[in-house]
Amino acid sequence: MVFLDIEMPELDGFQLLNKIDYKSFDLIITTAYNQYAVQAFKENAIDYLLKPVDPDELVKAMDKVKSNRTENQLGTSIEKVFNQFLSVDKQKNINRIPLALQDKIVMVDQDEILYCQSDGNYTHVVLKEGKEHLVSKNIKSIENLMHKKQFMRVHKSFVVNTNYIIEYLRGDGGEIIMTNKKSIPVSRLHKSQLLSLLRIS
Repeated sequence: MVFLDIEMPELDGFQLLNKIDYKSFDLIITTAYNQYAVQAFKENAIDYLLKPVDPDELVKAMDKVKSNRTENQLGTSIEKVFNQFLSVDKQKNINRIPLALQDKIVMVDQDEILYCQSDGNYTHVVLKEGKEHLVSKNIKSIENLMHKKQFMRVHKSFVVNTNYIIEYLRGDGGEIIMTNKKSIPVSRLHKSQLLSLLRIS
């Protein structure tokens, strides 16, 4: 197990990691600077401790290491650990979720999300401003990140922000029209729940 600082003479912590070929160890970042969190978790750090280290947080970090070894896991997912880190500042980031892209993690306000569309093991997260992120997680994983009540699965391939539905077109399952004019199918399985939410009889 390695406790690694970031700001060090000659090489910083990440430069040191890049020079190490054998990385079969549990990594815990210990630093006074919280801006390195994303990069730390890209290195599959088990935890991220801010200095001065709180004894209780140190115990929790050690418990994570023990748990990972018991379950034969060498690391934890970036999203899971990143969410744990963000919980320290939960009030500030209560509406934001981390989306892991190919080369970075972006924090997105859930109110900005229009809908999510499944693409196999990937998910297209479409924002109301028109921007789109392709996330390397299935739609169920993205749905689990969302804690706002306005999000609803309306089809096996779609999770929508119900605040941005402008029309419902009747049919077997029907379809909804979003504020960006996107037409999204509604499955029979989810139809009654959607109509109840929209207060449509």
